[in-house]
Amino acid sequence: MAVMKKTSIYLDEEVDQALAAQAAEEGVSKAEFIRRNLEVVVSRPKRPRLSVGKLRRLPGYVPHPGGDDAELSEILDRRDREEREPYRSRAAS
Repeated sequence: MAVMKKTSIYLDEEVDQALAAQAAEEGVSKAEFIRRNLEVVVSRPKRPRLSVGKLRRLPGYVPHPGGDDAELSEILDRRDREEREPYRSRAAS
């Protein structure tokens, strides 16, 4: 068995209740349920960040008429920020 390190976190009441309910459905403790799900998250391969150069190299890439690289780069940056925002706002709370 792997060495375990104790960690404490604060959870919203509704998140705590949802974790308990899902753990009960699976017939495991809440701690085991959290460990299993965290393992999945941290072992998942990181999605590579798209860049203008990578997009251009994709088969079938057709540049947007009148669009420029700066505009496309801003769209990709905005998408990355929007994907991270829910995690940042939760972490800041």
